[in-house]
Amino acid sequence: MKTLIEFISETQADFPYATGEFTRLLNDIGIAAKLVNREVNKAGLADINGYFGQQNVQGEDQKKLDVFANECFLSAMRYGGMVCAVASEENEELYTYDNAFSQKGKYVVAMDPLDGSSNIEVNVPIGTIFSIYRRLGDSGPGTVEDLLQPGNRQIAAGYVIYGSSTMLVYTTGKGVNGFTLDPSVGLFLLSHPNMTFPEGGNIYSINEANYIYFQEGVKQYINYCQQDDPATNRPYTTRYIGSLVADFHRNLIRGGIYIYPGTLKNPNGKLRLLYECNPVAFLAEQAGGKASTGFERILDIMPQHLHQRVPFFTGTKHMVEKAEEMMRNYSPK
Repeated sequence: MKTLIEFISETQADFPYATGEFTRLLNDIGIAAKLVNREVNKAGLADINGYFGQQNVQGEDQKKLDVFANECFLSAMRYGGMVCAVASEENEELYTYDNAFSQKGKYVVAMDPLDGSSNIEVNVPIGTIFSIYRRLGDSGPGTVEDLLQPGNRQIAAGYVIYGSSTMLVYTTGKGVNGFTLDPSVGLFLLSHPNMTFPEGGNIYSINEANYIYFQEGVKQYINYCQQDDPATNRPYTTRYIGSLVADFHRNLIRGGIYIYPGTLKNPNGKLRLLYECNPVAFLAEQAGGKASTGFERILDIMPQHLHQRVPFFTGTKHMVEKAEEMMRNYSPK
Protein backbone atom coordinates (compact mmCIF):
# COMPACT_ATOMS: atom_id res chain seq x y z
CA MET A 1 0.00 0.00 0.00
CA LYS A 2 1.20 3.51 -0.78
CA THR A 3 2.14 5.84 2.02
CA LEU A 4 0.82 9.39 2.20
CA ILE A 5 4.13 10.88 1.07
CA GLU A 6 4.56 8.35 -1.76
CA PHE A 7 1.06 9.16 -2.99
CA ILE A 8 1.66 12.92 -2.88
CA SER A 9 4.96 12.53 -4.73
CA GLU A 10 3.37 10.40 -7.45
CA THR A 11 0.38 12.66 -7.99
CA GLN A 12 1.89 16.12 -7.54
CA ALA A 13 2.34 16.50 -11.30
CA ASP A 14 -1.45 17.01 -11.41
CA PHE A 15 -1.23 19.66 -8.71
CA PRO A 16 -0.81 23.27 -9.92
CA TYR A 17 1.52 24.16 -7.03
CA ALA A 18 3.56 20.97 -7.18
CA THR A 19 6.61 21.59 -5.01
CA GLY A 20 8.55 19.73 -2.40
CA GLU A 21 7.46 22.44 0.00
CA PHE A 22 3.82 21.47 -0.29
CA THR A 23 4.72 17.82 0.25
CA ARG A 24 6.63 18.86 3.37
CA LEU A 25 3.61 20.81 4.64
CA LEU A 26 1.26 17.84 4.34
CA ASN A 27 3.88 15.68 6.00
CA ASP A 28 4.09 18.18 8.89
CA ILE A 29 0.30 18.01 9.29
CA GLY A 30 0.51 14.22 9.30
CA ILE A 31 3.19 14.25 12.00
CA ALA A 32 1.13 16.55 14.23
CA ALA A 33 -1.91 14.32 13.68
CA LYS A 34 0.06 11.29 14.91
CA LEU A 35 1.00 13.13 18.10
CA VAL A 36 -2.60 14.17 18.71
CA ASN A 37 -3.76 10.62 17.99
CA ARG A 38 -1.35 9.30 20.61
CA GLU A 39 -2.78 11.62 23.26
CA VAL A 40 -6.38 10.90 22.25
CA ASN A 41 -5.77 7.17 22.58
CA LYS A 42 -4.42 7.48 26.10
CA ALA A 43 -6.81 10.22 27.24
CA GLY A 44 -8.45 7.94 29.79
CA LEU A 45 -5.08 7.01 31.32
CA ALA A 46 -3.20 10.32 31.37
CA ASP A 47 -4.00 13.74 32.79
CA ILE A 48 -5.15 15.08 29.43
CA ASN A 49 -8.92 14.95 29.95
CA GLY A 50 -10.96 17.79 31.37
CA TYR A 51 -10.90 21.55 30.99
CA PHE A 52 -7.87 23.77 30.57
CA GLY A 53 -9.45 26.58 32.60
CA GLN A 54 -9.77 29.15 29.82
CA GLN A 55 -12.18 29.96 27.00
CA ASN A 56 -11.40 30.33 23.31
CA VAL A 57 -12.54 33.24 21.15
CA GLN A 58 -15.90 31.51 20.64
CA GLY A 59 -16.62 31.69 24.37
CA GLU A 60 -16.28 27.91 24.60
CA ASP A 61 -14.42 26.29 27.49
CA GLN A 62 -11.13 24.89 26.22
CA LYS A 63 -10.32 21.26 26.90
CA LYS A 64 -6.74 20.25 27.67
CA LEU A 65 -6.67 18.30 24.42
CA ASP A 66 -7.84 21.40 22.50
CA VAL A 67 -4.79 23.27 23.72
CA PHE A 68 -2.45 20.32 23.15
CA ALA A 69 -3.68 19.78 19.59
CA ASN A 70 -3.40 23.48 18.77
CA GLU A 71 0.18 23.61 20.02
CA CYS A 72 1.08 20.41 18.13
CA PHE A 73 -0.06 21.73 14.76
CA LEU A 74 1.37 25.22 15.30
CA SER A 75 4.74 23.75 16.30
CA ALA A 76 4.85 21.27 13.42
CA MET A 77 4.21 24.02 10.89
CA ARG A 78 6.73 26.33 12.56
CA TYR A 79 9.57 23.85 12.22
CA GLY A 80 8.53 22.89 8.70
CA GLY A 81 8.88 26.52 7.59
CA MET A 82 6.29 26.26 4.81
CA VAL A 83 3.60 28.30 6.59
CA CYS A 84 3.80 31.99 7.49
CA ALA A 85 0.48 32.31 9.38
CA VAL A 86 -2.33 30.22 10.85
CA ALA A 87 -5.94 31.01 11.70
CA SER A 88 -7.04 28.64 14.46
CA GLU A 89 -10.29 28.19 16.33
CA GLU A 90 -8.27 28.36 19.54
CA ASN A 91 -6.62 31.73 18.82
CA GLU A 92 -8.54 35.00 18.70
CA GLU A 93 -5.97 36.70 16.48
CA LEU A 94 -4.05 35.43 13.49
CA TYR A 95 -1.05 33.38 14.62
CA THR A 96 2.11 34.50 12.80
CA TYR A 97 5.59 33.05 13.00
CA ASP A 98 8.42 35.34 14.02
CA ASN A 99 11.30 33.27 12.62
CA ALA A 100 12.69 34.44 9.27
CA PHE A 101 12.48 30.91 7.87
CA SER A 102 8.72 30.70 8.28
CA GLN A 103 8.15 34.26 7.07
CA LYS A 104 9.32 33.11 3.65
CA GLY A 105 6.69 30.34 3.66
CA LYS A 106 4.35 30.29 0.67
CA TYR A 107 1.27 29.06 2.51
CA VAL A 108 -1.27 30.05 5.14
CA VAL A 109 -3.45 27.56 7.01
CA ALA A 110 -6.87 27.75 8.67
CA MET A 111 -7.63 24.95 11.12
CA ASP A 112 -9.86 23.58 13.81
CA PRO A 113 -7.26 21.60 15.79
CA LEU A 114 -9.77 19.39 17.61
CA ASP A 115 -13.30 19.35 16.26
CA GLY A 116 -15.89 17.77 18.54
CA SER A 117 -13.73 18.02 21.66
CA SER A 118 -16.83 18.14 23.89
CA ASN A 119 -17.12 14.41 23.12
CA ILE A 120 -13.64 13.47 24.40
CA GLU A 121 -14.73 11.98 27.71
CA VAL A 122 -17.43 9.80 26.12
CA ASN A 123 -15.07 8.22 23.58
CA VAL A 124 -16.85 9.55 20.49
CA PRO A 125 -14.80 10.15 17.29
CA ILE A 126 -13.26 13.62 17.11
CA GLY A 127 -11.10 15.22 14.44
CA THR A 128 -8.89 17.93 13.01
CA ILE A 129 -9.92 20.09 10.03
CA PHE A 130 -7.46 22.06 7.91
CA SER A 131 -7.51 24.37 4.91
CA ILE A 132 -4.48 25.55 2.91
CA TYR A 133 -4.13 28.70 0.77
CA ARG A 134 -1.30 30.35 -1.10
CA ARG A 135 -0.38 33.58 0.64
CA LEU A 136 -1.06 36.81 -1.25
CA GLY A 137 2.32 38.43 -0.56
CA ASP A 138 5.83 37.11 -1.14
CA SER A 139 7.49 37.34 2.27
CA GLY A 140 7.24 38.71 5.77
CA PRO A 141 4.69 37.86 8.46
CA GLY A 142 1.40 36.56 7.12
CA THR A 143 -1.59 38.88 7.27
CA VAL A 144 -5.29 38.52 7.95
CA GLU A 145 -5.90 39.33 4.28
CA ASP A 146 -3.93 36.20 3.35
CA LEU A 147 -6.62 34.15 5.11
CA LEU A 148 -9.67 36.16 4.03
CA GLN A 149 -9.87 34.48 0.65
CA PRO A 150 -12.97 32.69 -0.65
CA GLY A 151 -12.97 28.93 -0.34
CA ASN A 152 -12.70 28.49 -4.12
CA ARG A 153 -9.07 29.61 -3.77
CA GLN A 154 -8.12 26.76 -1.45
CA ILE A 155 -5.29 24.70 -2.85
CA ALA A 156 -5.84 21.83 -0.41
CA ALA A 157 -8.09 20.86 2.46
CA GLY A 158 -8.73 17.86 4.62
CA TYR A 159 -9.45 16.38 7.98
CA VAL A 160 -8.11 13.77 10.36
CA ILE A 161 -10.62 11.59 12.21
CA TYR A 162 -9.56 9.93 15.46
CA GLY A 163 -11.90 6.99 15.91
CA SER A 164 -11.83 3.20 15.77
CA SER A 165 -9.05 3.86 13.27
CA THR A 166 -7.29 7.14 12.53
CA MET A 167 -7.71 8.45 9.00
CA LEU A 168 -6.40 11.47 7.10
CA VAL A 169 -8.65 12.50 4.21
CA TYR A 170 -7.60 15.30 1.87
CA THR A 171 -8.03 16.89 -1.53
CA THR A 172 -5.95 19.17 -3.74
CA GLY A 173 -8.79 19.67 -6.21
CA LYS A 174 -8.20 16.36 -7.97
CA GLY A 175 -10.56 14.08 -6.07
CA VAL A 176 -10.58 12.91 -2.46
CA ASN A 177 -8.32 10.23 -1.00
CA GLY A 178 -8.22 8.70 2.46
CA PHE A 179 -5.24 7.30 4.36
CA THR A 180 -5.46 5.11 7.45
CA LEU A 181 -2.77 5.24 10.12
CA ASP A 182 -1.03 1.91 10.66
CA PRO A 183 0.10 2.24 14.29
CA SER A 184 2.55 -0.65 13.96
CA VAL A 185 4.74 1.34 11.56
CA GLY A 186 3.50 4.88 12.22
CA LEU A 187 2.57 5.56 8.60
CA PHE A 188 -0.58 6.80 6.86
CA LEU A 189 -1.39 4.26 4.13
CA LEU A 190 -3.74 4.77 1.19
CA SER A 191 -6.89 2.87 2.13
CA HIS A 192 -9.74 4.82 0.50
CA PRO A 193 -8.76 6.02 -3.00
CA ASN A 194 -11.09 8.27 -5.00
CA MET A 195 -13.73 8.72 -2.31
CA THR A 196 -17.17 9.80 -3.56
CA PHE A 197 -20.63 10.15 -2.06
CA PRO A 198 -22.93 7.21 -2.88
CA GLU A 199 -25.77 8.44 -5.10
CA GLY A 200 -28.59 7.02 -3.00
CA GLY A 201 -27.90 8.66 0.34
CA ASN A 202 -30.51 8.11 3.04
CA ILE A 203 -29.00 9.64 6.21
CA TYR A 204 -29.74 13.10 7.53
CA SER A 205 -27.64 14.55 10.35
CA ILE A 206 -29.02 17.47 12.33
CA ASN A 207 -29.55 18.33 15.97
CA GLU A 208 -33.34 18.01 16.05
CA ALA A 209 -33.40 19.25 19.64
CA ASN A 210 -33.27 22.73 18.09
CA TYR A 211 -36.32 22.07 15.91
CA ILE A 212 -38.46 24.84 17.41
CA TYR A 213 -35.76 27.37 16.58
CA PHE A 214 -35.26 26.28 12.95
CA GLN A 215 -36.39 28.27 9.93
CA GLU A 216 -39.50 26.94 8.22
CA GLY A 217 -37.49 25.61 5.27
CA VAL A 218 -35.40 23.42 7.58
CA LYS A 219 -38.52 22.13 9.35
CA GLN A 220 -40.10 21.25 6.02
CA TYR A 221 -36.98 19.40 4.90
CA ILE A 222 -36.95 17.35 8.11
CA ASN A 223 -40.62 16.51 7.53
CA TYR A 224 -39.74 15.48 3.96
CA CYS A 225 -36.97 13.19 5.27
CA GLN A 226 -39.44 11.48 7.61
CA GLN A 227 -42.17 10.82 5.04
CA ASP A 228 -42.78 7.30 3.74
CA ASP A 229 -41.93 7.07 0.04
CA PRO A 230 -40.16 3.86 -1.08
CA ALA A 231 -39.51 5.33 -4.54
CA THR A 232 -37.11 7.84 -3.00
CA ASN A 233 -35.85 5.52 -0.25
CA ARG A 234 -37.68 7.47 2.44
CA PRO A 235 -38.07 7.75 5.32
CA TYR A 236 -34.40 8.55 5.76
CA THR A 237 -32.41 7.51 8.79
CA THR A 238 -31.30 10.17 11.26
CA ARG A 239 -27.74 9.94 12.60
CA TYR A 240 -26.17 12.79 14.57
CA ILE A 241 -22.91 12.52 16.51
CA GLY A 242 -22.24 16.17 17.29
CA SER A 243 -18.79 16.19 15.71
CA LEU A 244 -18.64 17.70 12.21
CA VAL A 245 -15.75 15.47 11.13
CA ALA A 246 -17.45 12.29 12.36
CA ASP A 247 -20.85 13.13 10.87
CA PHE A 248 -19.39 14.22 7.54
CA HIS A 249 -17.07 11.20 7.33
CA ARG A 250 -19.95 8.77 7.88
CA ASN A 251 -22.11 10.51 5.31
CA LEU A 252 -19.25 10.60 2.79
CA ILE A 253 -18.90 6.83 3.04
CA ARG A 254 -22.60 5.90 3.33
CA GLY A 255 -24.37 8.82 1.66
CA GLY A 256 -26.24 11.52 3.48
CA ILE A 257 -26.61 15.19 4.35
CA TYR A 258 -25.24 17.15 7.30
CA ILE A 259 -27.09 20.30 8.36
CA TYR A 260 -26.15 22.96 10.89
CA PRO A 261 -28.60 25.73 9.99
CA GLY A 262 -29.16 29.19 11.31
CA THR A 263 -31.69 29.37 14.14
CA LEU A 264 -33.73 32.06 15.85
CA LYS A 265 -31.02 32.20 18.52
CA ASN A 266 -28.06 31.96 16.11
CA PRO A 267 -29.14 33.22 12.64
CA ASN A 268 -25.72 32.45 11.16
CA GLY A 269 -25.44 29.04 12.73
CA LYS A 270 -22.41 28.07 14.83
CA LEU A 271 -19.93 26.63 12.35
CA ARG A 272 -17.01 28.79 11.23
CA LEU A 273 -16.55 29.53 7.54
CA LEU A 274 -12.75 29.56 7.29
CA TYR A 275 -11.69 26.47 9.17
CA GLU A 276 -14.80 24.29 9.23
CA CYS A 277 -17.19 24.99 6.35
CA ASN A 278 -14.72 25.92 3.59
CA PRO A 279 -12.46 22.85 3.90
CA VAL A 280 -15.41 20.45 4.30
CA ALA A 281 -17.18 22.11 1.34
CA PHE A 282 -14.06 21.68 -0.82
CA LEU A 283 -13.94 17.99 0.09
CA ALA A 284 -17.68 17.58 -0.51
CA GLU A 285 -17.56 19.04 -4.01
CA GLN A 286 -14.49 17.01 -4.93
CA ALA A 287 -16.34 13.88 -3.78
CA GLY A 288 -19.31 14.66 -6.05
CA GLY A 289 -21.39 16.29 -3.32
CA LYS A 290 -22.46 19.83 -2.59
CA ALA A 291 -22.17 22.45 0.16
CA SER A 292 -24.18 25.62 0.68
CA THR A 293 -25.72 27.95 3.23
CA GLY A 294 -29.10 26.80 2.01
CA PHE A 295 -29.12 29.67 -0.48
CA GLU A 296 -25.58 30.10 -1.85
CA ARG A 297 -22.45 28.07 -2.53
CA ILE A 298 -20.12 28.02 0.48
CA LEU A 299 -16.95 28.26 -1.60
CA ASP A 300 -18.06 31.53 -3.21
CA ILE A 301 -18.49 33.44 0.06
CA MET A 302 -15.99 36.25 0.62
CA PRO A 303 -14.94 36.02 4.28
CA GLN A 304 -15.22 39.19 6.37
CA HIS A 305 -13.35 38.07 9.49
CA LEU A 306 -11.41 35.07 10.79
CA HIS A 307 -14.15 33.56 12.95
CA GLN A 308 -17.14 34.26 10.71
CA ARG A 309 -20.06 31.84 11.10
CA VAL A 310 -22.40 30.59 8.37
CA PRO A 311 -25.31 28.13 8.10
CA PHE A 312 -24.10 24.85 6.60
CA PHE A 313 -25.72 22.18 4.41
CA THR A 314 -23.38 19.58 2.91
CA GLY A 315 -23.40 16.03 1.60
CA THR A 316 -24.92 13.99 -1.21
CA LYS A 317 -25.77 16.39 -4.03
CA HIS A 318 -29.46 15.59 -4.58
CA MET A 319 -30.14 15.77 -0.84
CA VAL A 320 -28.53 19.21 -0.50
CA GLU A 321 -30.40 20.44 -3.57
CA LYS A 322 -33.70 19.28 -2.08
CA ALA A 323 -32.91 21.11 1.15
CA GLU A 324 -32.07 24.26 -0.85
CA GLU A 325 -35.39 23.96 -2.66
CA MET A 326 -37.20 23.86 0.68
CA MET A 327 -35.23 26.83 1.98
CA ARG A 328 -36.13 28.90 -1.10
CA ASN A 329 -39.79 27.89 -1.07
CA TYR A 330 -40.33 28.64 2.59
CA SER A 331 -38.07 31.65 3.09
CA PRO A 332 -39.75 34.95 4.07
CA LYS A 333 -40.74 36.90 0.98
